[in-house]
Amino acid sequence: MAKSPSDSFFQTVENLGQCLQSHLSNFLQRIDSHRKSDPSLSFNQEKLSSSSSATVADDPINLPPLLVKQDQSAKPSTKEEVGRATWTLLHTIAAQLPERPTKQQKRDVKELMAILSRIYPCKECADHFKEVLKANPVQAASQAEFSQWLCHVHNVVNRSLGKPAFLCNRVDARWGKLDCQDRACDLQGIDTFLDK
Repeated sequence: MAKSPSDSFFQTVENLGQCLQSHLSNFLQRIDSHRKSDPSLSFNQEKLSSSSSATVADDPINLPPLLVKQDQSAKPSTKEEVGRATWTLLHTIAAQLPERPTKQQKRDVKELMAILSRIYPCKECADHFKEVLKANPVQAASQAEFSQWLCHVHNVVNRSLGKPAFLCNRVDARWGKLDCQDRACDLQGIDTFLDK
């Protein structure tokens, strides 16, 4: 049975999530090792919320106060924050695409853009992105081509918002490949061996 485009999208997001989870875990381990080696980075358990009886060992998300903003209030994300996060995700996916993507990976990239233009959480933005895609069809014959296409499209959106354009010859310096051990962040295509 063939996978639907949304299945491919969610698989890609799941793979990226696993990679990010791995990086976060490594980051937290480094924080813990630094705290153990430098007593000045320690903090008293009393500094944690008085309603919480958990310890740092029980909950690795409780970071030392040095690494957590003290005045954090819960609030919904802004349209701008979602936009920046989306562009970061898209540029990171582009950087991780193999130099010679499989047919399935090329289809996935195109479908991802189409899905975003339909389900993006800002209707005005989604409608504008549909127009941008219509005028600038997805180019994903290679990793470099897709990265450059995405940079161009990002600049189209930036210009419409009155923001400066990004120099696309610097895209790899800004959004290069993730630094993952043992190629753990490489994207895996469904038919990797069939397209070579």
